Amino acid sequence: MEFSTLTPGHLTIAASDFDARPMSYLENGERLGYEPAVARAVCAKLGLVPVWQNLPMSEFYSTLHAGQCDVVWFNQAVTAERLSHSRFTRPYGIYDEAVIVRADSPIHTATDLQGMKLGGLADSTNLALGEQFADVTLVPFPGSDQVLPEMLAALRAGEIDALVDDELVLITAAEADPSLRLAFTVETRHPFAIALRPTDEDLRQALDQTLEALLSDGTLAALWGQWIPWRPFPFV
Repeated sequence: MEFSTLTPGHLTIAASDFDARPMSYLENGERLGYEPAVARAVCAKLGLVPVWQNLPMSEFYSTLHAGQCDVVWFNQAVTAERLSHSRFTRPYGIYDEAVIVRADSPIHTATDLQGMKLGGLADSTNLALGEQFADVTLVPFPGSDQVLPEMLAALRAGEIDALVDDELVLITAAEADPSLRLAFTVETRHPFAIALRPTDEDLRQALDQTLEALLSDGTLAALWGQWIPWRPFPFV
């Protein structure tokens, strides 16, 4: 399987250091979570060493297309807009979206959001979902490497009334903080995958075939079960 990477023997990954458990987070300098575990499994099969770059999410694709990394591998939903400039592997996960609120909030359904301030990551599928809620003031947050903690802090402080994000991440945030609760989930079923430049088709095929092999031998299901045991593995 012939392919090339920015640095031979390494896969340079655009990602972010913020705590997005169970998908990705840092602990004692080590990157943990479902996505890093999958990245290590893929790289082991391809004879590569994964190297993560900490970037604001708003700089992921400019860094990719400037040739300063090999892939974007950090909670990347496959969307029509992203497909207009990048290519993706097969998905290694599927996620829904959810809304989190303060524990004493009257918000329990999408209808309850009317007249409220709803925060979300700028230019994301999350905020695109927020646009579908009636009579809601959207508050976009720029994609810094601390964007999730910043959004949660804004929610706790009352600067926003609710926050929309990936359900897997918000479940963990609500469990960790009794002052917050998950209000409701929207079954959007977004696939997330690895993004590459269109010119790197050989690398995309190598990553794709490796993900397929890890799916077939049960590795992906085992890693999902380790990091996200409360949700059934989305591929059968």
